[in-house]
Amino acid sequence: MSGVRSANILGLGLIGGSVGVALRERGWRVSGDDAVPERVADALQRGIIDSAGVDPAAEITFVAGPVSVVPALVERALAETSGVVTDVGSVKSHIVRACENPRFVGGHPMAGSELVGLDGADPNMFDGAVWVLTPSPHTADRTFAAVAAVVADLGAEVLALPAERHDEIVSVVSHVPHLTAASLMGLAAERSEEHAVLLRMAAGGFRDMTRIASGHPAIWLDICAENRDAIASTLGDLIQRLAEMREVVLDGNRAALNDRLAGAREARANLPIRGAHPTDLAEIRIPILDRPGAAAEIFTLAAELGVNVASFEVVHSVEGNRGVSVLLVDASGAERYRGGLIARGFRPSVTHLS
Repeated sequence: MSGVRSANILGLGLIGGSVGVALRERGWRVSGDDAVPERVADALQRGIIDSAGVDPAAEITFVAGPVSVVPALVERALAETSGVVTDVGSVKSHIVRACENPRFVGGHPMAGSELVGLDGADPNMFDGAVWVLTPSPHTADRTFAAVAAVVADLGAEVLALPAERHDEIVSVVSHVPHLTAASLMGLAAERSEEHAVLLRMAAGGFRDMTRIASGHPAIWLDICAENRDAIASTLGDLIQRLAEMREVVLDGNRAALNDRLAGAREARANLPIRGAHPTDLAEIRIPILDRPGAAAEIFTLAAELGVNVASFEVVHSVEGNRGVSVLLVDASGAERYRGGLIARGFRPSVTHLS
C-alpha cells in the first residue's frame, strides 16, 4: 500500500458517498464512518469506501454530515487525525466560527442530485461544478492549498469566499430557489384539488422550475435554521419583486413588463458558460507571500474581481521554502486580476496562451 493516498469521509450520504467513490476512482484508499452503522455497511458493500472507521494518518478528512452537526464532526476529525480537514455543508458561517484551527478550511460543492443517499453517489458529480472554499484567518496556507488541490483533482472549479459572503450568495442561488419551488409546487397541489386537470397540464416550464422541490426535505430544516437571516432577507427581496410584478401586470403596463422580462432574459443569457478554449486563458504565476492566509487571498481576490480560475497548482519556488501558485484564468480578466494582486503586494507574471 506504499504511496497510496488516504482520506476519511465522515457522513456517508449523497455528497460524502460521491466524494468517496470519486477518490477511489483516482486511486485513493478511503475510510468512512456515519452515525447510522447500516450506511457504513452499505458503503462498504457498494465499494464506495475501503474500510469502516477513521484512519488517523489520512491526509484529508471530508465532513459530510448535516450542517447542524458539522462543527462537532470537524472537532472529532481534528482530534482523531493528523491531516487537513474540510466539510461540504451548504451553510458556512456557523461552522467557520466554531472551527478555528489551522488544519481546517470550510467547503461547499455546488452539486447534487435528486436521488437520496448512496443511491445517488456519483464519481462524476463534481466535474465542472463550483466548489467554494471559505478560509478564515486561522486557516493555514498549506491547508488551503492541500484541500484546493484535491477538490480540483475531483474536477471542480475552486472558488474562495468569506463564509458570511458565501451564505448571502447561496441564499440567492440555492436556498431561496428551493423554497420558491416548494411554494409554487404547494400552490399547484392545492389548486389541483379543485381542478384535477391542473397537474396533468403541467408543462416543461413548470416542471423545470419546480424540479428542485423533489429534493429530500430533511436537509433543508437544518439549512433554514443555520442560514435563517440571509434566507429571510432574500425572501423579503423576492417578495418585494413579486409584489412589483403583480402591480405591473394589474396596471397592464406593457412597457414595464417588457423591460423586466427582457432584463431577466439578458441576465440569464449572461450566466457563465463552462469550458473555455485554451486560447481564451492566461497563465498567472504568483509567488506566495510569507504571511498567513496568502494562498487563500489569491483565490478570494479572483472571486471578488469576477475572474474565473480554470485550474491551478502550487509548485516549489527557488526562493527558499515558499511556493508559487500557477493559475489559469480567463484571458479577459487577466490584467484586472494582475492589478489587484499587485495592489495587495504580490508579484504576478502573466502569460497569454495561444
